[in-house]
Amino acid sequence: MNEHILIVDDEEMIRELLASALLQEGYTCHLASNVDEAFAILSEHPIVLVISDIMMPGRSGVDLLRDIKKVDADIAVLMVTGLSDMNTALECIHLGADDYISKPFSINRVFLTVKNLIEKRDLAIERKNYQISLEFKVLEQTEQIRRTMNELHKAYDHTLTALVRALDAREKEVGSHSERVMNYTSLMAAKLGIHGNDLEQLAKGALLHDIGKIGISDNILLKPGPLDDGEWVEMRRHPQVGYAILSEIGFLKGPAEVILTHHERFDGTGYPKGLKGEQIPIGSRIFAVVDTLDAMTSDRPYRKALPFDAVSSEVRTHRGSQFDPDIADLFLSLTRSQWEECSGKKFI
Repeated sequence: MNEHILIVDDEEMIRELLASALLQEGYTCHLASNVDEAFAILSEHPIVLVISDIMMPGRSGVDLLRDIKKVDADIAVLMVTGLSDMNTALECIHLGADDYISKPFSINRVFLTVKNLIEKRDLAIERKNYQISLEFKVLEQTEQIRRTMNELHKAYDHTLTALVRALDAREKEVGSHSERVMNYTSLMAAKLGIHGNDLEQLAKGALLHDIGKIGISDNILLKPGPLDDGEWVEMRRHPQVGYAILSEIGFLKGPAEVILTHHERFDGTGYPKGLKGEQIPIGSRIFAVVDTLDAMTSDRPYRKALPFDAVSSEVRTHRGSQFDPDIADLFLSLTRSQWEECSGKKFI
């Protein structure tokens, strides 16, 4: 057993009586006649329980109780009181005392109370340690889940980027058109105050905007000359095909909306739904401008890249018809060097 008990009482006879009885039960006892002596002992020994008289000269047992609980809340405290001090005993319980006994007391009652309080203390410490251990394990598991989710997120991004690069290569795009318009979209969206998950969703929508071209035949997609009316009908299905592919994937529902509407025009003459003005999602209104930027400043089979100034002129001309006026104005407010830095290439 060998638990250390501190007995604090200004009456030597009571101290000796309690110590003698508790020693026979296997406890190690330390004796103090006042609060100052008690704290000297507490600083030197691993006390698990304090038995303290309430009424003592100088600082009282109430003072001792209050200060013990500040130093070590796990130490059990048993208060000893006369019959006339019952209100004070109840106050002690309120301050954190674990129990009290009244004078004159039965030694057997003391044994039983001490045994119960120590067992209660040990159980509380065990429960606290278990809680700490559990919280630590939860933190570990949470961190592991966070790392796993980050890895999955990166894997998703790498997979989507690889898929988009394959699509761009299929259309013989120079570099990665889809990655450039994603970067352009992110720049514009950030300037509009779009951040966090909303920005990420718009960026993915821009990256995946042509995913629906998977469903368009090479004869149409790679045709060197102009498309006829029937071929245009087929080509214009690709926003809906892309939406159908991605809209059932939970984390891609936001991008799917951009994919569905990325060929809408501000004046309502776009496709597939003929949406107008702010009916068109903000991501698609941004995309309309930056897609024009990349299309005009990139080489095509039928022409070389056009100068950046030609893009600015195009945006001014179609401001309010093809393009959202506010988005067009924001585009025009950004410098050529900002766009070049974003694209990673120089314009002519």
